[in-house]
Amino acid sequence: MKLFIEVSTLFIYLFSFSSSIVCIFAYCIHKYYTYINTITTMQRYNLGFISDKDIYNHVRATVMQYRRSINIKEFNKNIIDPIKLTFDSKIYNQTIEETIKSECIRQIDKTNNNRIGYFHQFLSEYAGNNWEVPANGKKGGFDVVNDELHIYAEMKNKHNTMNSSSAAKTYMKMQNKLLRDDKATCILVEVISRQSQDITWKVTVDKEKFNNSRIRRMSIDKFYELVFGDSKAFFKLCIALPKILDDILKAEPSIATKYDVYDKLDKKDFLKSLYLLAFKTYEGFDNLK
Repeated sequence: MKLFIEVSTLFIYLFSFSSSIVCIFAYCIHKYYTYINTITTMQRYNLGFISDKDIYNHVRATVMQYRRSINIKEFNKNIIDPIKLTFDSKIYNQTIEETIKSECIRQIDKTNNNRIGYFHQFLSEYAGNNWEVPANGKKGGFDVVNDELHIYAEMKNKHNTMNSSSAAKTYMKMQNKLLRDDKATCILVEVISRQSQDITWKVTVDKEKFNNSRIRRMSIDKFYELVFGDSKAFFKLCIALPKILDDILKAEPSIATKYDVYDKLDKKDFLKSLYLLAFKTYEGFDNLK
């Protein structure tokens, strides 16, 4: 009996061990084919200031961080406005399904703007030459720094995203940096600027105007030129980006956006489903149930 138990235990152990080996082998095969698919799918982007492999992986990392799905609970977290969606559907000549999809994209997009900021921010690290992205709160709280060149940059997506209070706070932080480092140049980098520019940043703080030639306001193309030494670097990236994204989505179709909202609504009567999401406790709406 004891021998039987020991033999049985040995078989169970061997079975478990072999199952683990099979799982590991299957995972390795999956990763291998994913890698091969990536290599064969990836085109030559010829950006010059960054290798094909590095730009592919950097764009892919951004895609993987993107919010790409939304369910019915998230969709109605802040209570959607069925009245506006009804107007949108009729005025823009959309089916209610198309309108719901547009609203899903709008909600998802709120969390993705920061991802694009990180995309530009961390791309600078590929330049080498002491360009780095400090950990949060480190090195004065700047987004991109180069201690050797004494350059300290704060990045904003749009030129109009800062109110006067936020602008004053950022400017004072840069002034403080100049006081601590007499070689420093501080830069406000705008991805969506009014125009291509590298100018002195002029601000008004408590009704007093300030400007300092070592506190700059710079568009993203000029910043890329500063970091990568290529005046056309940003242009080249913009031209190549659609191809890079196509390659990534072709290699990994499973990362496409998914909408759970449509499936959870009454397909026979979308409007009724939408109205009940927001107004189910309102007078008269119980008759729609």
